[in-house]
Amino acid sequence: MSQSPVKPIVTLRQANLTLGNGASSVHVLKGIDIDINQGESVGIVGPSGSGKSTLLMVIAGLERLDTGEVHVAEQALHALSEDAVAAVRGRSVGIVFQSFHLIPNMTALENVAVPLELAGKANAFERAREELIAVGLGERLTHYPGQLSGGEQQRVAIARALAPDPVLIVADEPTGNLDGETGRQIADLLFAKQAERGTTLLLVTHDPVLAERCQRQISVRSGRIVTSDDAHAAAKAIA
Repeated sequence: MSQSPVKPIVTLRQANLTLGNGASSVHVLKGIDIDINQGESVGIVGPSGSGKSTLLMVIAGLERLDTGEVHVAEQALHALSEDAVAAVRGRSVGIVFQSFHLIPNMTALENVAVPLELAGKANAFERAREELIAVGLGERLTHYPGQLSGGEQQRVAIARALAPDPVLIVADEPTGNLDGETGRQIADLLFAKQAERGTTLLLVTHDPVLAERCQRQISVRSGRIVTSDDAHAAAKAIA
């Protein structure tokens, strides 16, 4: 009996996006096609200004395409209203930013619980407590972001991303603001939680060591996906 094919959790087709207006406009994404399957860890790599972070924000529902399609968790984000996209994001996508994006006048517990409450989840504070304990912050529940180290703040952000049980975690340079050892610990935590829960992980990074930890890499250059053949040819040309 043949197995049914794995259905992608993320699909982009001919995705185009221009940012800015007039003479200052930049064609950031140019006809991007991608399929990412459930449970994969994928590193998105490329030089600064290549479009990789914008690509991640499109998949997270934080940027809208000009033309083309983006499907996340079987939802056509390109065809939905802003409110509907926000509902999909709150239910299906956890986001980890380089700069943590915590609310400074809320405790660690509140930072994780309040988004759950806004999404209508039951037992938000109990769930938030469990997630913070799971990332090693059981003793920091009532601390404010300003009382936490950078690594601790990123752990709060990871707990917040994981709390709604999303099918997809997107992380934009999650270790970029951390020292080497702390960054390694945060990377360990992200990959451990991804494996434990079977979540799909999409990771934008400049760090080749972090990218190598992913099951595969997608290389973006000047708004286009660079195939492995293209990359090999470029490497030969440089040599």
